[in-house]
Amino acid sequence: MTKGVYRRAVFHAVGLAVAMAAFSLASHDVARAEEVTLPKDVPAGTKIVVADQNEKLQTLMRASGEQRKLSFEANYANFAGGPQILEAFRAGAVDLATVGNAAPIQAQAAGEDLPIVAAITQTRADYTFAVRPGLAINTLEELKGKKIAYAEGSGRQPFVLLALKLAGLSRDDVELVRLRVPDFQDAIRTGQVDAAPLIEPHLSRYLAEFKDASVISPAQHDRLPRALSYLYASRVALDDPAKAPAVRDFVAHWIAANRWSKQNPDAWVDAYYVKGQKLTKAEGEAIVRAEGEDGFPLLSSVVGRQQELADLIFDAGDLPERLDASKEFDLRFDEVIAASNSSN
Repeated sequence: MTKGVYRRAVFHAVGLAVAMAAFSLASHDVARAEEVTLPKDVPAGTKIVVADQNEKLQTLMRASGEQRKLSFEANYANFAGGPQILEAFRAGAVDLATVGNAAPIQAQAAGEDLPIVAAITQTRADYTFAVRPGLAINTLEELKGKKIAYAEGSGRQPFVLLALKLAGLSRDDVELVRLRVPDFQDAIRTGQVDAAPLIEPHLSRYLAEFKDASVISPAQHDRLPRALSYLYASRVALDDPAKAPAVRDFVAHWIAANRWSKQNPDAWVDAYYVKGQKLTKAEGEAIVRAEGEDGFPLLSSVVGRQQELADLIFDAGDLPERLDASKEFDLRFDEVIAASNSSN
């Protein structure tokens, strides 16, 4: 064997050994993470900060009575959408958040470790397409050639992309106007865009303010997948022996609180939509009826659906690489979810 061949053989052997060692360490870390069970006992004095949107979560927890049942102190910070919440996670300002289905995808793409710990489904689409005053759009196909409000990293992103896909349209068939989520309402009011995906209570306020404003037919929204949103937490919190059991406890009470809102619609409408958002009782009741029923699926059952969304966003050119969406979930929480579902 010549010296050159020998040297290459040695380098190859060393490189292979290093690679095998690295693989072994990585495999060990993954196995160890899966084997670690969630702690149940919350130490006295534990506090967590929960990101909220439109103050809906904190109102829900307090009105249902679940807030006072928590075994720790939960404080709330209000944000306008998923991108702002992601920035708060990066700054270490929040531990847990309610988000749409796109935020975990963007977090993973950005290298942030924010595992999903619970999910909620509803028997309606996530958003409704509001149409600018004076314009009528009756079908998803009629979005062709229109200006549509678009915000990467929020649940509005896959909603718009799915709507276009179902209508047989591509991004080139419309003009996606990139805006911050808080700017959607002004954009649709002023005609900066022709259509914008809005959530309640903003949709009802918009329709009440402009008598010639409208929405795409609800029958069109029935073509879109049902709503799916999440609770996700920082890895730092889940690795903290005090905060991890607090997150576990919060998940159980969050599920109970959402169930309470469906079992007590009058109290929920009064607490949030009337007193909190200043809508009329009739408007609040209409919103709750439109939401339909809630479901709390095991996380393992929605991984495939999340993968489809990640692939959709990648295919649209909004992700630098294709993602493995299964890495967005902490499946240890399936035990908590299953227990909550069986106790219902």
